This record gives sequence, structure tokens and C-alpha cells, in this order.
Amino acid sequence: MRRTLFVMTLAAAFVLLGGVHAFAQASAPSSTWSVTDCQGCHEKAFSPMFSRSKHAGLELSCAQCHQNVGEHAKAQMAGDNKGPVPSMKGLKANDINATCLTCHEKDGQSSYLSSMHARRNVACTSCHSVHDAKSPTGQLKTKVEADTCFTCHQAVRAKSQRTSHHPVREGRMGCASCHNPHEGSRPSMMKADSVNELCYTCHAEKRGPFAFEHAPVREDCVSCHEPHGTNHPRLLTQKMPNLCWNCHFTGSGHFGSGDNFSTEKGVQVAPPGAPTGFPTVNSRFVERSCRTCHVKVHGSNHPSGAYFVR
Repeated sequence: MRRTLFVMTLAAAFVLLGGVHAFAQASAPSSTWSVTDCQGCHEKAFSPMFSRSKHAGLELSCAQCHQNVGEHAKAQMAGDNKGPVPSMKGLKANDINATCLTCHEKDGQSSYLSSMHARRNVACTSCHSVHDAKSPTGQLKTKVEADTCFTCHQAVRAKSQRTSHHPVREGRMGCASCHNPHEGSRPSMMKADSVNELCYTCHAEKRGPFAFEHAPVREDCVSCHEPHGTNHPRLLTQKMPNLCWNCHFTGSGHFGSGDNFSTEKGVQVAPPGAPTGFPTVNSRFVERSCRTCHVKVHGSNHPSGAYFVR
């Protein structure tokens, strides 16, 4: 009975793997195997997307990514289901990444092993799918690039749904427009050496140089803006004039700054002995903003632009 089962199993493998050629391959080194040798048994792995990808090219074989391919086929022909399994699902993230980086070691991935993704044991297969990719480029697991990133970055997903946001969900840009997910030499995996340099790639008019510069602008754009999305206009972190008051809260001699109480003529002041922050009748938050007068907050080249009014 056992002999009969062995003969039937061997015959089936003989047909599926291409007859004499497959039997000869089974005892050959894994490096000599081609994609077509594996297709007979693993038809599901040969999806239309995979067949059109570079991984399915004739110059590549399954054995370049999967280990023990020849030994696996030989065991299957002998009816041994406990032989080596070439599947990469059981490998650790570092082993998977090392396999991919044997080919993908160009400028875009050269520093991946020092990136935050690699340090947190994110495998290449966490984002990419060789056999069942959904995206038109990059062989991602989702159709839209941002959805792949949002799988882990849930807080960023929430911010992107706010009123003021970059056009990521409209499809006009993606996470990779600003970030390189394989980058390990720059903070936050950015595509530039600093936040400002990254923002200037699109917002060149804010670069300067200006005759009168606004210090927070030169230091960091995210001092005032939240690039992933906010509920305030122009991606501001707070509404006006609160945003400006974070720095300009000392008395400056005009309406809208100074202490917590309005001392303008004709406006009710806090009663004697009132605690700090006691609400008073004023119009600071009604149809008023620092930008009403200070229109050039990013910097000015006008001779009278010392206070960014023109």
C-alpha cells in the first residue's frame, strides 16, 4: 500500500513539474531552478500582477528569494511532507530584509537597516507583496500608497481626515512625497535634510532670503503648521490670534496683546480682586486676527516691512 502511494505521488510530481527535467532539477542546486519549474505546484503564487513584475523575469528564479527550493522539490517527490519549506512567512524581519536587500541596495534603500522601520522589526513584506501586490507601482499590499502607511500610522490617518490637510486623500500626493520609507540617515525619514528644506521644495516663495525675517519661520515650519492636517486654516496648529500669542504675549502697546485683561478704552475690565484669566468683555476673537495687519508673516523685503505689515 505504501509503495503504491509513493509511486502515485512520484508520478503526479513528475507530471506537474515537467517530467524528466523536473526530476533532474530536484537533485540540482537551488540556484539552477527557474520560475517555471515551481509554477506546476504553486499556481496561486503566479498571479497576473506577479507575472507582469520584474520578479517573474527569466533572469530571476524563486530560489533567489526562497531557500532550499531544490531540496523542497526532492522531498515532495519522495512523499516527504516534513522536508524543508521555502516559505518566507516563518522568517524573522531581519532575515527577510537581508534577502530583499541583496538586490534592492540602490540609493533609495541603501540606509534602510539603520532606519526606524528596520529598528522596529518592520519587514519588507509588511508593506510589499511580491506575489499579490495591489498597487500599480511599488508592489504594495494596498492600492493606495497612503493606506499602506496608515496600517501602522493611525494617528496620522486621523489628522489627514481633518478640514485643512495636504491633498493626500485626494490622490494628488502621497506619504512618499515627503518621506522615504527606506531612509535611515535623516530624521522622520524625510526626503530632505530638514523640515524647512522639505517644505521649500513646493513652497519656494517662503524660502527667502528676506530683508526682515521672522525667526520662527527660519527655525522650523512646524512651529506654526501641522503638515499632516488640522482643523484650522492653512494647516495652522492653532487658530489666530492664539497662535501668535504663544510668542507675542508680552505687552506691545496695541490691542490684542499684553495681559489677559482688555484695558482698551470703553471695554470692561476685570473687577478688583478677580483671578488671573478672568473673562472680560472684548472683541479679540471676533473678526480679528494678527494677519489683518501683519500680512507678511513669513518675511518681508519692503523698506517698511520691519513689522511684516507689507
